[in-house]
Amino acid sequence: MKFRDWAARVMLIFLMIATLILALFIGSSRKQPNNISTSNPDPTLWNQYPQALFQSAQKTEEAQPAVPKLSKLPNLLKLPKSPQSPAKINQVITRYSTTAAFAKYKPSLASATINPSNYGERYPKDVNGVIVNNQPIIVLHETTNSASSAVNFFQTNNVDEDVQASYHVLIALDGMVIYLVPPDKRAFGAGNSVFNGANGVETVQTNPNLPPSVNNFAYHVSLETPADAWGKRNIKEHSGYTEAQYNSLAWLIAQSQVPDDRITTHRAVDVAAGKVDPLSFDFDKFFNKLHTFRELKNFRTAKN
Repeated sequence: MKFRDWAARVMLIFLMIATLILALFIGSSRKQPNNISTSNPDPTLWNQYPQALFQSAQKTEEAQPAVPKLSKLPNLLKLPKSPQSPAKINQVITRYSTTAAFAKYKPSLASATINPSNYGERYPKDVNGVIVNNQPIIVLHETTNSASSAVNFFQTNNVDEDVQASYHVLIALDGMVIYLVPPDKRAFGAGNSVFNGANGVETVQTNPNLPPSVNNFAYHVSLETPADAWGKRNIKEHSGYTEAQYNSLAWLIAQSQVPDDRITTHRAVDVAAGKVDPLSFDFDKFFNKLHTFRELKNFRTAKN
């Protein structure tokens, strides 16, 4: 055998072995470590209420940045660098953090697909082209009948704009959290409505044919009404909500950065004075549970 042929064969064998070793190395590096596991196989359930969605109350030693759009809120701990001075500036940011009690509570989770006619997009401008930049609020409701009845209605194609309705989340009597409309979408939870808070009267008109409402910056959460009130109208009270409902409601809202004073009710925001829900709601019990599930903490950061 000629030396040239022998050398060519040796080189070919060497290249084959090197290729095999490289393939084995790449394959092993792509394997997921055994210590990583998924706590919930359906991430859509847990991600319906992202913690970064809602703006927290902020306290900084320099001017605060403008409130960003609902669907594009940044991580509030990552503030932009100041272009004016290379010196480090200490900043204090106040954020809600969940507690050990929150971590121990595990409600049942479910989701339902809502007909697109019953919800829409959040608008960056009102009907007059004015940019809107309201901080989010949470509006509490209750159903007029069972939870399944409400879901069935939301799954109906309602072409009449005066009939279209939905919530972002529904909490059943047993405490089950039912996700309905994604938080970055506009649920039709309140008609003619305004929120009167520390910033004054807030409302946004997004449809020239309908009165203004809080829907563009509201997150609507409803409690299933107790069975003794199903289908009844013009009542002033009922047997109230279950302990599981209060726990799940507090658990849900504890994940947001919405302050206590921007948590309101359908009764409070309704302009026509025809809505009275949620009836028999115990605010003391709710806020006591909410404060055990979340607490305000100060985070100090140093920026160049």
